[in-house]
Amino acid sequence: MLKNIDFVVYCIEIYKNAKGLNGRIAFNELLKTKAINYIDECYDVLHTFGDDHIVWNIDDYLVHRSTEAR
Repeated sequence: MLKNIDFVVYCIEIYKNAKGLNGRIAFNELLKTKAINYIDECYDVLHTFGDDHIVWNIDDYLVHRSTEAR
């Protein structure tokens, strides 16, 4: 169960807008890669960042996640 659901939803929204995705695609991508859990677990730090930095941080997580999967 997510502890910071409001913040996670907010991050999904800013991520989808920044990437030009629809909500379902953004949610599924972040769910599949466990980025939603990452956002929830890192709330203490992430909530202090601006929107651009949150999107950058999610992108960075996804890049590192994909390189670990190889």
